[in-house]
Amino acid sequence: MIATLAACAAPPPSATPWDPLEPANRGIHAFNTGLDRFVLRPASKGYGTILPAPVRQGVSNVAANLDLPGDVANGLLQADPESVVQNSFRFVVNSTVGLGGLWDPASKIGLVHDQTDFGETLHVWGLGEGPYVELPAFGPSTLRDGVGTVVDIAFNPLGYALEFPEKDYATAAKLASRIGDRYRYGSTIDSILYESADSYAQARLLYLQNRRFELGQTVDQAAADDGFIDPYED
Repeated sequence: MIATLAACAAPPPSATPWDPLEPANRGIHAFNTGLDRFVLRPASKGYGTILPAPVRQGVSNVAANLDLPGDVANGLLQADPESVVQNSFRFVVNSTVGLGGLWDPASKIGLVHDQTDFGETLHVWGLGEGPYVELPAFGPSTLRDGVGTVVDIAFNPLGYALEFPEKDYATAAKLASRIGDRYRYGSTIDSILYESADSYAQARLLYLQNRRFELGQTVDQAAADDGFIDPYED
């Protein structure tokens, strides 16, 4: 069944964003911008000022290591044995030699992180990206990737393996890593949210471009140009 779905290629997305929910999306974008302005950005500045770079990197390493079991599961669903083997060995090495992922010895021996998610799994199965959506707290997405986000959170294998208080530690590490990312990419995020003429349109454009590049998608330019009449055409 999975092989059959994988053989069905999703149609190429249009160069023009499909955003039928734009009014609602803009409202959520305003909420997310306020959340960033009053919570995430101040927290990231404090995080980056108080903690030295090696500590921040260690926290990010732990959070990335916690994502690996989910990446392995998605690799299986995508029928990608190379990704499954690579991420599995990386998890074993970093969880043991790397002390729970605090350090990253796996990368030094060529076991790089092959990041994936259930949104990509749905793409491999042939599902199109659907309309653009902005998710509260999570930011830009599409209908397909939004469903993928929910599935990844709900069904990460490590979430069922860990008990309390270890589960709380894992959640704290992921939250801290996200705050660290906000600090690391602060100038870029600030330019999008606070310096753009239309931060919503800019965030939507950058998300769709980056996501399609990650998935190796090409844009259906013909669909975008459909109905266009060239006034200089003979």
